[in-house]
Amino acid sequence: MDPAKKSQKALIIIAAILFASVLGASVVTPRAQASVLSDLWNNFLRSFGPRSAEPAPAAQSPGNVPLYKPAVDYEAAVVDAVKKASPAVVAITISKNLPVIDNCPSDPFGNLPPEFQQFFGNQFPDMAQPCDNGGKTQLQEVGGGSGFIISSDGLILTNKHVASDKAASYTVFTNDGKKYDAKILAVDPAQDLAVMKIKAAGLPTVDLGDSDALNLGQTAIAIGNALGEFKNTVSVGVVSGLARTVTAGNPSVGQETIQGVIQTDAAINPGNSGGPLLNLRGEVIGINTAIAEGAQNIGFAIPINRAKRDIDSVKANGEIRAAFLGVRYLAVTADIAKQQKLPVDYGALVRGSDQGPAVTKDSPAEKAGIRAEDIILEVNGQKIDSDHALGDEVAKYNVGDAVTLKIDRGGKEVTLHATLAKRTAN
Repeated sequence: MDPAKKSQKALIIIAAILFASVLGASVVTPRAQASVLSDLWNNFLRSFGPRSAEPAPAAQSPGNVPLYKPAVDYEAAVVDAVKKASPAVVAITISKNLPVIDNCPSDPFGNLPPEFQQFFGNQFPDMAQPCDNGGKTQLQEVGGGSGFIISSDGLILTNKHVASDKAASYTVFTNDGKKYDAKILAVDPAQDLAVMKIKAAGLPTVDLGDSDALNLGQTAIAIGNALGEFKNTVSVGVVSGLARTVTAGNPSVGQETIQGVIQTDAAINPGNSGGPLLNLRGEVIGINTAIAEGAQNIGFAIPINRAKRDIDSVKANGEIRAAFLGVRYLAVTADIAKQQKLPVDYGALVRGSDQGPAVTKDSPAEKAGIRAEDIILEVNGQKIDSDHALGDEVAKYNVGDAVTLKIDRGGKEVTLHATLAKRTAN
């Protein structure tokens, strides 16, 4: 048929329909009539346009209320992330030989003269007190923690404060219920990290993410041996802070300042230490390490990128080799610069403390010529400020690397060169 005649025929049909709808106006309201006309016109236009897929009907809840589909996708992502990582998360128990305390019968009036004891008689037959047991000891569980498998042959990453007692024995329970004796293979002298080893093969491992790519508000999932009792406990929250500096304390390692940690409101409990903090892809973005007492769900995790160097070092050398400069310092801020009348408001002020001198004897810093009250401004061109602590910058390098340091000394800039050494536990 000729295209012009085809269009003319279509217009005639539409006109007839419109005429019929006007005749029926007496049985519909003006609003309904307008709706009919609008629908007819839209259908007419669509008949000349490209075909499109009909939108899928919204999911319905039991109460016939549409569900918010992204929420369903989010829940599925959390479940998948947990399923992916859980097989590689382990529970760690710490045991130690402790004296067995025996109770021996006790008479509170036994030291009285005989003439007075007769007045009291045997009034406390069940009283007892600790007594000598001949040095008898018994292996007892004294603590617990978490960790995760980083190699299929049994390397496990955890916290240093979980694995710090050399006199203790450690047992690892894998997700499938198997039990292994564990050996402390390496301890990081500068960070709260340690690597254990169990004798096994073909173990599931975690995927390591990129903690430098984290954003505030993104989902964080913590898994661990909560309270040393509830294995593979899962809690979900968000990344609520980045690059935090906290002072953490533990009886086994004392107090230490931890810089650059991730803050999260995913619940972290005693026993979660050493467990993984995950993103929605099931990748490890941090190692759970500390909680803020008296707060509501404020926990901290060491960024996984800071542990990758330790992992590579253990795999290559069987130990953790941390680079060492050899200075104690005070991070310079605008307030400190004002208080101390410093020439700059950034950098690291080399200054001693009760814990030791400003510059360690025979250290790379001493050999490079660094002095007390120097301000280290840059390391290999990287400015030392609130986002780039001196310790973090040094930790990026390997033992034996040479670094160039820009120093402020009494208001004058000096350039020094240091070769980083291996840091010891002391």
